[in-house]
Amino acid sequence: MPGESQTGDEPDLIRTEYANLESAGWWQSHRLDGVVLYAWGSPKYRKVAAAIRNAGIFLVLNQDNGGLVSPLAGIKPWLNEQWILSGSGRNRSAYLRFLRLILRGLSIGLFVTDPLRACHLGHGNLIACVSPIAADYYRKLCGIYGGGKLSSRVVLIPHAVEPIFRFTSAPKQRRVVCVGRWKDTVQKRPWMLMEAMGSLVAVDARVEVAIVGSATPELETWHNSLPQGQRSRVRLLGFTGRVALADLLRESQVFYSPSAFESFGIAAAEAMCSGCSVVAGRSVSMASFEWFISEASGTLASEDDAKGHLEALQHELDRWDRNDRDPGEIAGIWQERLHADRVAAKTLELSHRPRIEP
Repeated sequence: MPGESQTGDEPDLIRTEYANLESAGWWQSHRLDGVVLYAWGSPKYRKVAAAIRNAGIFLVLNQDNGGLVSPLAGIKPWLNEQWILSGSGRNRSAYLRFLRLILRGLSIGLFVTDPLRACHLGHGNLIACVSPIAADYYRKLCGIYGGGKLSSRVVLIPHAVEPIFRFTSAPKQRRVVCVGRWKDTVQKRPWMLMEAMGSLVAVDARVEVAIVGSATPELETWHNSLPQGQRSRVRLLGFTGRVALADLLRESQVFYSPSAFESFGIAAAEAMCSGCSVVAGRSVSMASFEWFISEASGTLASEDDAKGHLEALQHELDRWDRNDRDPGEIAGIWQERLHADRVAAKTLELSHRPRIEP
C-alpha cells in the first residue's frame, strides 16, 4: 500500500511510495507469483496494473462493484443505478446529482473513462467480479472493449469473509441484526431502517432488533420515541468488535440491510457464514443479494420501500418459525464459498488454469 506506516498496520504489510507501484522494476524485486489488485478497474490506477503485468506477474483485477460501471453494460439498468446512487429523488440535491451522473456518464464516461478502463482491464490475466450478476455485466462490457479474448478472463471471485464468522450450533434467537455506517444517509438509508424496524417491533411482539454501528442523533431520537415495550426490544449497540459481532450473528436468525446500494455486502456475507438468512430490497444496485438468497438463505422485498421491507422481514421470520431455514446448511454453503481460505484456494485454482495472456 502507498503512504507512511500507520498504527494498526499488520506486520507483513509493505508500505511504499506511490511511484514504486507504477514501477515494473519495483514489482520484479519482490519475486511474486501473482498479485490481486483491488483498484476497481479505475483509469487512475491503470499504470499500476501495467507495471505488474510488465514485471511478468500473474495479475488478478478485483472489481468491487455490481458491474454497472458504464452505460455500455446496459443502458436501462445503468440509468436505474444512477438514480439510486444519486438518492432516488428524495430531495432537490438528489435530482441534481442524478443529472450530473447522467451527463458525465454519457460524455466523459463513454469517450474518456471507458477507453482508459478498457486499457486497465486489458492488463489482467483474470478480471474478478464479486457476484454472478456483476460478472455477466462485465462479460458484456469486456466483449465490447476487447471481444471474446477479454470477456473470457471474467471470473467470479467473491470478497473473503474472516473464518471467525461461522455457525457452531448455537441456539438461534428471534432477532434481526442490522450493521451499517448510519451517517451515510444516501447508501445505508437509516430512515428506511427506522421505518422498517419501527413497524416490525410494533406488529411482532416477540422479535428483537440489534443495530450495530455508531448511532446518529436521528437514530437515538427515534429509539427514545418508541413505546417502552418496543424500545426494550431494540438495542443500539454502537461500534462492535469483530468477535462480539460474530457472536451476535451466530445467535441471530436474520440479517437486514436497508441499503440503497452495495458493491458486495460484506456484513451480509458474514451473517450468512454465521447461519443467518438475509433480507434486503430487490434492486439493480444490490446485485450480490440476488446471489445471497439463492440457497434458501433469504428474501428480497418486491417493493423497495418500508412496507415492502417489512413484508419481506415478516416472511423471513415466518420461514424460521416453520423450520424452513436451516442455519447449519446456510452457514455450510456460504462458508465454503466465502471464507478466506476458500476464496484464496479458488483464486489459486483459477491462476493455474491455462493462461489467458493479455
